[in-house]
Amino acid sequence: MTDFFNKIGDAIIATADMLCEYPEFILLIGGGLFLFLFSRAVSLRRLPQAIGVLRQKQAADSGKQTGQISSVQALLSAIAATVGMGNIAGVAVALTVGNGNPGVIFWMWVSALVGMTTKFFEGTLAIMYKGKDSAGEVQGGPMYIITKGLGEKWKPLAIAFAIFGLVGTLCVWQANQLVESVTTVFTTPMGIENTPWLRFIMGIIMVAIVAAVILRGIKSIAAIASKMVPLMVALYLIMVLVIMVMNYDKIPGVFASIFKGAFTFEAGLGGFAYVALIGARRAAYVNEAGIGTASMMHGASKNTEPVREGLIAMLGPAIDSGLICTLTAIPIIIAGNYIGVGNDPKGLAIALGAWQQLIPNIGHYLLMIIVFFFAFSTMFTYSYYGLKCTNFLFGAHNAKYYNYYYLAMIVVAAVVPLKVVVGFMDIAFFLMACCTMTAILLLSPKVIKAEKEYFSRTRKQQIEQK
Repeated sequence: MTDFFNKIGDAIIATADMLCEYPEFILLIGGGLFLFLFSRAVSLRRLPQAIGVLRQKQAADSGKQTGQISSVQALLSAIAATVGMGNIAGVAVALTVGNGNPGVIFWMWVSALVGMTTKFFEGTLAIMYKGKDSAGEVQGGPMYIITKGLGEKWKPLAIAFAIFGLVGTLCVWQANQLVESVTTVFTTPMGIENTPWLRFIMGIIMVAIVAAVILRGIKSIAAIASKMVPLMVALYLIMVLVIMVMNYDKIPGVFASIFKGAFTFEAGLGGFAYVALIGARRAAYVNEAGIGTASMMHGASKNTEPVREGLIAMLGPAIDSGLICTLTAIPIIIAGNYIGVGNDPKGLAIALGAWQQLIPNIGHYLLMIIVFFFAFSTMFTYSYYGLKCTNFLFGAHNAKYYNYYYLAMIVVAAVVPLKVVVGFMDIAFFLMACCTMTAILLLSPKVIKAEKEYFSRTRKQQIEQK
């Protein structure tokens, strides 16, 4: 019987590895590249307007509001979900898997640009096609984009997304890695044995912190995210700037190696393609553009102008896959401890090692502060995504039960090995992307039409005001 379950586990892991390599890359990066070209590079053309819209007073959203949070809160909450362990461990893994080539970071930037385009479409559609749950409250997300945008005949696709979302939006990996980090940096050096009971206690502590936020609903999650995200990004920026000042003579070489490595042909065209694919794929995992999670958060916005929400949404990948991943890469490249690690790198250990090398005695403790911020911000926000999927499948009156399931899984994640569970979640994440990208690509002409109408209208308003 044990052999039977081991074979099932191996099959799940093998399937996840297969789907989350080139198929997911083609779906997310290929689909995003199509949207980038189809929209005539909207993420580049409209970036100034997106920044301008973000700076506008929220009074612009007043009037016929249909949602629970502001556009800025939606953006910060979506960033809180995407800025997580992947921004630290994922970058280190990308550098290592890319044969120690810093050029993968350049291709993460390119992927961020493509992801910004996909997020523009997601954010726009989230407002354009809202629906109502069984309690009559306005909701948004891929389920409603599919049923309202493509029609009721597509409802099986919406149901499929919600089912996959119940698994894909669990934060077991974040919880597990946070426990591993605490035991590595704190408890083990103190001589405390890493037992299941210790991990169980850590799991209970995490549940208490997460429950205090998520059981109060989306407004509580958004309120925490709106304060937490600017703080953790600013803190991380300051800490990395300190490292850069301490190693100022190495900074030109860091960026030179990124640009040089991005276009290296030392290993032939195949080597160039490999580096590009590694960097782009890792960034796609980080920013979640095309997965559908962001549209659930932006669908909760009070904004009634679809394109305005799309402009705000597209800033997300610029922050998580652009700024945060770059802040992670700089210390690791300076330290150089990612070279020659092997085929099974421990990404978080590499990042912690780099900080400890650059700031002896306290570096890994400083990075652990960021790890805490990143892990909990994701755990807070991801609960809302699963709640929305439960709401759609089982009705608003049953949605609250998802939170208890979500909290229980955090304890499970803290105690048990999760390789098979994470593989199962990766498969669910890929299937969520299939549902979301299908809807986005089919509805993309309507987004382009809405964009033209919006900017034509705003230009006329600006002329009249003059």
